[in-house]
Amino acid sequence: MESQYSNVRLEGGEKKVSIANKRHVRGCDVVLRFLALALSLTAAVVIGVDKETAMVAIPLAPSLPPLHIPVTAKFNYLSAFVFLVVANAIACGYAAISLLLTLANKNGKKGINLMVLLLDLVMVALLFSAIGAAIAIGLMGYKGNSHVQWKEVCSVFDKFCNQAAAAIGLSAAAAVAFFVLVTLATFNLHKKC
Repeated sequence: MESQYSNVRLEGGEKKVSIANKRHVRGCDVVLRFLALALSLTAAVVIGVDKETAMVAIPLAPSLPPLHIPVTAKFNYLSAFVFLVVANAIACGYAAISLLLTLANKNGKKGINLMVLLLDLVMVALLFSAIGAAIAIGLMGYKGNSHVQWKEVCSVFDKFCNQAAAAIGLSAAAAVAFFVLVTLATFNLHKKC
């Protein structure tokens, strides 16, 4: 079996060690980019179609029966969920462009690799900030806030809350995929130095 590394003698007796299997590193990069694309697209769609209507009983007076009113919960009623949709849409679009750039950059040009690395890092920050905002609002809906007398709403809109939680999980997986891409690219740049 052939060695993983190839040694090349340079002038002056120095050895240059290069990775013989660059396809493996590039293959992981392509797979992770496709995974980030699929996860961020799925998260944006799942939270983007999140809507539920429920009948809520509103008491008018203690002696009268409660009035049942249909109430709808949509993702666009909460700015944190809108931010999550937009952040996932941006990450999905970037993942598609970076996937094409990665496939087109067969020579491994350093400038393109560095630009993609920095934009991957921006996607990590963007997705994690959107996830944090969505989790904060999600916990408010799940537990409420007794200090300001906000009641929990996930007992009424359980489908809405479950779908939002699934979108947050998918978005977190996409953010982790981008983080792994940043880590791998950083190690590859460190090996080249």
